[in-house]
Amino acid sequence: MLSSDNNDTVIRLHIRTTLTAQGYNVTNGLVNQVLKIFKKNGQMDPNNTIYLNETEDCGGRLKVFATSYASEYHFYCSVIICVLGIVANCLNIIVLTRKEMAAVPINRILTALAWADMLLMVEYIPFTIYDKVDSEEKALSYRGAVYVLFHIHVTQFLHTTSICLTLTLAIWRFLAIRFREKNHVLCSPLRCTVGIAASYVLPFLLCLPQYATFKIESIKIKELGVIYTLYRVGLSDIVENYKPLLKVNFWTYSIFLKLLPCVILIVISLWLIRTLFKAKRGRRVLKSYDSNLLMANEQNAKKQSKYEKRADRTTKMLVAILFLFLLTELPQGLFALVIALKGKELFLTCYQHYGEIMDICAILNGSINFILYCCMNRMFRITFGQLFRSKILKRWTQPTNSDTFTVWQQ
Repeated sequence: MLSSDNNDTVIRLHIRTTLTAQGYNVTNGLVNQVLKIFKKNGQMDPNNTIYLNETEDCGGRLKVFATSYASEYHFYCSVIICVLGIVANCLNIIVLTRKEMAAVPINRILTALAWADMLLMVEYIPFTIYDKVDSEEKALSYRGAVYVLFHIHVTQFLHTTSICLTLTLAIWRFLAIRFREKNHVLCSPLRCTVGIAASYVLPFLLCLPQYATFKIESIKIKELGVIYTLYRVGLSDIVENYKPLLKVNFWTYSIFLKLLPCVILIVISLWLIRTLFKAKRGRRVLKSYDSNLLMANEQNAKKQSKYEKRADRTTKMLVAILFLFLLTELPQGLFALVIALKGKELFLTCYQHYGEIMDICAILNGSINFILYCCMNRMFRITFGQLFRSKILKRWTQPTNSDTFTVWQQ
């Protein structure tokens, strides 16, 4: 990207600032050597914001918007959303783990999803602060490279866990509605535990290609008889020696971690929506029956109607969750598929421009579930009110004189 003389000046200034912050005696020769190394490898800088030797069209105005957002707004937006998301997911966990709520297996899956989303945000806040405030001092240092590599692996694992849990949630609801007569067997508490455990174990295996893709590499530069050692996260020797492995990594990432879950969720979501409309039509037909028949079975009809309405609300809530998931994950999957087809150059020159956009979509998706639960789950609202509303009212409502007198009389 930065190939003009003006852009080279910007990079030189950045390199000089970074090395000076680490206590190096910076000379023009040292800056030139570092610049040549980054240009030769076509890699990103330690702050993930400067990219070299860009030859691809990376989106035109969309790329300009993504770059502007990353440099000006991402830090503030991500910290605010993460803080709110952590609070919201804590509330989700508190409410969903109540005895009456935890008895429902699907609420246990929602609890596990809240934990994964919350841990992702807890890890993301210090990285965002590091990237914005402290990265100049630690860039190109060993500690800085270790932390960036740790962040890459942990966020990918937690995000993959969230994907697996969302998929488990959709499949669970499908089984509960499609095979209602076998519900007690297919959707048993034991199977729920196995599904949650698998959603936390499977990401270790799915992320194995990524573990082998990156490494911390050292760069030794000799200038005026002094040897400088710099560090950064780069592609591993295996990937550098066997170029197709990077494509394999992106094929795995795009197909198994993004597109395949999205396709499954699309199919299940369409089936759930179809089931909702079918149930509505069934209730309309039921209302058109002879009123005498309805009166004879009035009590049973009311119970069934109440159960169906509750099931519909749960299904609508899950469809909303799945829709938000598709909205954030499907574009990333398609982008990764294009990289898998074109190879390393597109990854190094284009993919990184949109890192902050993809990050903010992921954490926003993990923060909004609390609002969906409150809007679409009556039992969630009731339990939340019982836990917090009475305590808040007691704290802020002062007793009146009549209240005081009544207590004294007793």
